[in-house]
Amino acid sequence: MFTLAEVASLNDIQPTYRILKPWWDVFMDYLAVVMLMVAIFAGTMQLTKDQVVCLPVLQSTVNSKAQPSASGKADFTTVETTTGQGEEASTRTVSCGSAPTVTPDVPLSRATSSQYQPPESGQELKKEQRDSLGRKTNLDFQQYVFINQMCYHLALPWYSKYFPYLVLIHTIILIVSSNFWFKYPKTCSKIEHFVSILGKCFESPWTTKALSETACEDSEENKQRLTGAQSLPKYVSTSSDEGSPSASTPMITKSGFKFSADKPMIEVPSVTILDKKDGEQAKALFEKVRKFRAHVEDSDLIYKLYVGQTVIKTVKFIFILCYTANFVNTISFEHICNPKVEHLIGYTQFECTHNMAYMLKKLLISYISLICVYGFICLYTLFWLFRIPLKEYSFEKVREESSFSDIPDVKNDFAFLLHMVDQYDQLYSKRFGVFLSEVSENKLREISLNHEWTFEKLRQHVSRNAQDKQELHLFMLSGVPDAVFDLTDLDVLKLELIPEAKIPAKISQMTNLQELHLCHCPAKVEQTAFSFLRDHLRCLHVKFTDVAEIPAWVYLLKNLRELYLIGNLNSENNKMIGLESLRELRHLKILHVKSNLTKIPPNITDVAPHLTKLVIHNDGTKLVVLNSLKKMTNVAELELQNCELERIPHAIFSLSNLQELDLKSNSIRTIEEIISFQHLKRLTCLKLWHNKIVNIPSSITHIKNLESLYLSNNKLESLPAAVFSLQKLRCLDVSYNSIALIPVEIGLLQNLQHFHITGNKVDTLPKQLFKCVKLRTLSLGQNCITSIPDKVSQLLQLTHLELKGNCLDRLPATLGQCQLLRKSGLVVEDHLFDALPSEVKEVLNQDTSIPFANGI
Repeated sequence: MFTLAEVASLNDIQPTYRILKPWWDVFMDYLAVVMLMVAIFAGTMQLTKDQVVCLPVLQSTVNSKAQPSASGKADFTTVETTTGQGEEASTRTVSCGSAPTVTPDVPLSRATSSQYQPPESGQELKKEQRDSLGRKTNLDFQQYVFINQMCYHLALPWYSKYFPYLVLIHTIILIVSSNFWFKYPKTCSKIEHFVSILGKCFESPWTTKALSETACEDSEENKQRLTGAQSLPKYVSTSSDEGSPSASTPMITKSGFKFSADKPMIEVPSVTILDKKDGEQAKALFEKVRKFRAHVEDSDLIYKLYVGQTVIKTVKFIFILCYTANFVNTISFEHICNPKVEHLIGYTQFECTHNMAYMLKKLLISYISLICVYGFICLYTLFWLFRIPLKEYSFEKVREESSFSDIPDVKNDFAFLLHMVDQYDQLYSKRFGVFLSEVSENKLREISLNHEWTFEKLRQHVSRNAQDKQELHLFMLSGVPDAVFDLTDLDVLKLELIPEAKIPAKISQMTNLQELHLCHCPAKVEQTAFSFLRDHLRCLHVKFTDVAEIPAWVYLLKNLRELYLIGNLNSENNKMIGLESLRELRHLKILHVKSNLTKIPPNITDVAPHLTKLVIHNDGTKLVVLNSLKKMTNVAELELQNCELERIPHAIFSLSNLQELDLKSNSIRTIEEIISFQHLKRLTCLKLWHNKIVNIPSSITHIKNLESLYLSNNKLESLPAAVFSLQKLRCLDVSYNSIALIPVEIGLLQNLQHFHITGNKVDTLPKQLFKCVKLRTLSLGQNCITSIPDKVSQLLQLTHLELKGNCLDRLPATLGQCQLLRKSGLVVEDHLFDALPSEVKEVLNQDTSIPFANGI
């Protein structure tokens, strides 16, 4: 036997799930509990008190006067009962023709213990009637028990016997149907996660703060409306509304780029200040809500399961009501029983009473009433489920009541769960909506960020770069701290991996700021900030993955001098989106593009009239179209690196103002076109390093003004005499080739200051080399040189000498006569240096602060 508590536990759910149970589910749960009580009460009464009491039905005297037979005598049956030893009794029945007749006037004992005798005289019969006190059946106790049990199963309707168990089974089914969506594995995990997140969002201090600030803003706006103020209060941002262009700043239309500016905000005092722990918990909640939304919005399983279990309950109600109503009238107090055990009892018919009939009938009526109420609630639930689309949920009311106008609408199971919560308390969804708003999340990040990055902490991160400028590098923050804009003496600001960077109007107080780096940081600026950057910014570095990450305002900085773009700009994929706006950069001098171009964008020619330096660094993608270069006649420096060029492009020969050409890391094998460089009268520096050049043509002599020639990391085996006819040559780099001999003509280069021949196969040094008395740098490392001539002392201006990696036995003592050479500029093995005379080592170890010789 189970207790009521054990059965009621089937209807128990976790207390936290109650927020997902609307009033009809709660009411149906209570009805189910009452039906359980009815079932258990009826079952208990039936098990303890339910019984029937039966008495035999005696045949009337009318029936006892049977019609005489053909012989004028009535057939009769004699039932003789004899008693033997002990308590055993035997009954002998003799049949003579027809069925026996028992009259009520005959004593009951004679009907079973002796044979029927012919009726006696009327006087004796009357005497027996006067002596009898009732109608005796002469049945013993065991026979009564037997007939009562027989008639309980034969005479009672089945519903009277199984009513409590049916009620119990039906109620358990209804209970299971009501709470199945909380138990089903594929839905219970989502529900549990939702309830957990919802509870944390409801209790989060950030929710209270956000809604309180909204209330403060609303009250402030109402106050402004009531007082009829014509202007904004004291604390008003100077930025204009988003999407409203100013007279001084051109706006990008929606078809192109959209200029973003923050809306003016009325500053109100902060209601609460979040501590670090609360801020971290709120950040975690935003992330949990985002992931949960993405997971739950993909399906509508919870909605379908709830509809399914409601339909099952409705069908169950109709089924129970239909068959139960037919059995109400079958429950009665009196029953006629014909057990067909006359051979054991002696009677064919019994009249029985059911002592629980009235109680069961009342319980059945009560149960039907409860089922009817339960069914009407199920019908209402179905009406509610299909009256409105529950797979869509709108936060329109929350958006109207709060400043978070970006709260998105949700769908599918997420929407259905919020509809269910609204039936419990609409405040839950309102507070939950705060964690769906990006504006709310950005506010939280801003508060946490400013709390962590104070002015003192930022000042500690300021350093000086190679140009001796004050630089601040911020990496992977949630935003730009407000205290950054208080560093008024900052020269360079680097923002890297800050996706929500916003530059406010406060940047206008950073009067020294001239260089800005945006690395994967699509920063948004207020209009006042944009005006400041447009007028003061001189150098901008933008690193991006997709061209859409480039902020639209970058193309409007009219006073920008240097622009560095690093990212994917392949014309086949992006069609040069945005580069058409370069025409607004009227003062741009240097354009540096590191990308994967297949052709030089024709739109770069928009800045050709004032562009002096163009750098294109490819990632190995072959640059095949360079016709646009012909229009860039004012370019003085051109770098085409890692562009897989096989020859020198002819378009370069049209750049009459070209002074420096760098074709590093290409696939150039021959430079016969070098003769065309004679038209480039201003060309002074030619860098052909890291290619596959085999020889240098004699036509190089036509480049009369060449001062620097870089041919390192090629496949040269010799240096032609033509190279040494370039009288203005000051720097010659032929390192890492296969040169075995330095021609004696090198002595003709009287202006040579830097000579690099490291990593070759040179074994001897010609004496003419030391006639180049202006040499400052001489790199001879990683060769096969066996000795250094004493004439090295003639190089009085030598400051750097590399000899490491050769076959030297000793160093000449005349090294000490190189007045500017110091140990720090001498690259040689330690044992060779130690072998020098002490006075030479003393000279080389002198302080480098000694003034240089005259003429340096």
